Amino acid sequence: MEAIYWLADNVFGTPAILLGTIVLIGLLLQKKTASQRVSGTFKAIIGFLIISAGADIIVGALTVFEPLWKEVFNLSEQPLGEFMGQNAFNAEYGSAVTLAMTIGFLINVLLARFTRFKYIYLTGHMMFWTTTIFAGIVVHTVGDVSFGKLVIFLAVIMGIYWTIQPALTQPFMRKIMGNDNIALGHTSASVALLGALAGKVLGNKENDSEKIKLPKGLEFLRDSNVITALTMGLLFLIGAIIISFRDTPGAEELIASSGSQNFVIYAIIQSFTFTAGIAVVLMGVRMFIGEMVPAFKGIATKIVPGAKPALDSPVVFPYAPNAVILGFLGSFAGALLWLVLLGNTVGYIFVPTMIVLFFHSATAGVFGNVTGGVRGALIAGFITSTVVAWGQYITVKMLLADTIPDTAMWAADSDMFILGPIIRFLAQLFF
Repeated sequence: MEAIYWLADNVFGTPAILLGTIVLIGLLLQKKTASQRVSGTFKAIIGFLIISAGADIIVGALTVFEPLWKEVFNLSEQPLGEFMGQNAFNAEYGSAVTLAMTIGFLINVLLARFTRFKYIYLTGHMMFWTTTIFAGIVVHTVGDVSFGKLVIFLAVIMGIYWTIQPALTQPFMRKIMGNDNIALGHTSASVALLGALAGKVLGNKENDSEKIKLPKGLEFLRDSNVITALTMGLLFLIGAIIISFRDTPGAEELIASSGSQNFVIYAIIQSFTFTAGIAVVLMGVRMFIGEMVPAFKGIATKIVPGAKPALDSPVVFPYAPNAVILGFLGSFAGALLWLVLLGNTVGYIFVPTMIVLFFHSATAGVFGNVTGGVRGALIAGFITSTVVAWGQYITVKMLLADTIPDTAMWAADSDMFILGPIIRFLAQLFF
C-alpha cells in the first residue's frame, strides 16, 4: 500500500514525471537509441514545464484580476457555515482518493486496451481534483462509508470517466487539430462539447476567429499577442480606474499591493504579463506535442493498439489563439450577468473564479470557433460561465454542503458540476 501511495503522490501527482515516463516508455518500445530516449524524454518534460510556467504566469495575473473585479462589484467571500473543509477532508479521506485515482487510471488503460475507446487520460492534477470532489459528494450523500467501498466506487467511476470523456470530444478535436493524434483530457470537456454543438447551431463557421478581415490600419490586430494584450489591458484598466476612486478597505488593500508603483500602471503591466503567459504556454505546447505524439506511438503499437494520449486543455490554444480570448470575453460577460441574476433570484453570491473561467472558456472558445466562428467562440464562453455559476450554486449548497464546499468554489470544474448530481444518484443507489 505504501508503494501505491508513493506512486500516486510522486508520479500521478507530478504531471511532468508522469508524462516524461510515458514518453520514455514509448521510446523504449520503439527501440530508439539512448540519445533519442534522453533527448525525447527531457524535451517532453521541459516542454510540459514551460506550459506549467506559462500557466503560472497567467494564474498570477488572474489573482490580481479576480480581486480587482470582486471589489468593483463589492463581492465578499461567500459565508459557508460549518463544514469539514479541505484539510480535514484530506486527513480522513485522502488515502482513499489517492488509491482510487491510481486504480482508476489502471481501469482506464484496461478499457483503452479492450474496448474501442482508445484514450489514455494523462492530466494528473485534474485526476486528483475530480476524484476529491466526487469523494466529497459521496460522503455528503451517504455519510459514513467504508474505505474499501469508497475506493472501489470512485475507481470504477473515474476509470470510466477518463475513458469516455476524451471519446466524446474527439470528433471536434480532430477538426481543431487537423489530425487524430491526441485527445482532450480535461474537466472543461463538457463546456467544450456544449460550445461546439451550440456553435454548430447558432454560429457561423465561415467567420473563423483566426481569419477575421481587418482594414489595413488595424492589421496589427491579426497578431494574437497584440489582441490579447489589448483586450485584457482594457479590462484591467477599467477595473483599476474604478478602484482608484474608491476609498473602501478592499480598494486600499489592492492599491497597496502595487507598492510604490501607480496602481493603474501596475494593472496595465499585469495585462501584459497575462499575455506573456499565453505566449509561453503556446511555445511549451509546440515543444511538448512535438515529443509526445511520436513517442506515444510506441505505446499505441505495443501495449494499447491505437491508443491516443488525452492531454490538458492548453494543447488546443495554439490552434485558435483569438478564440481563446473570445471565449474568455464571453464567459466574463456571462459571469457578470449571473452574478446579478443569482444574487437576486436564489440569494447566492456567485464568486467568479477567474482561473477556472479562463481555462475552461478558452478551451470552449476554441471548440465553439471550429463549428461557429467568432459567434460560436463567444457563445461557448457564455455557456461556460453559465455552467460554472449554476454548478457552483448547486454543488456548494446541495452536493457538498457539509464536506468541502470551499473546494467547489475554487477547484471544482465544469465536468464536476455537471456530473455531480449523477454521482449523488449513484451513491444513493449503491450505498
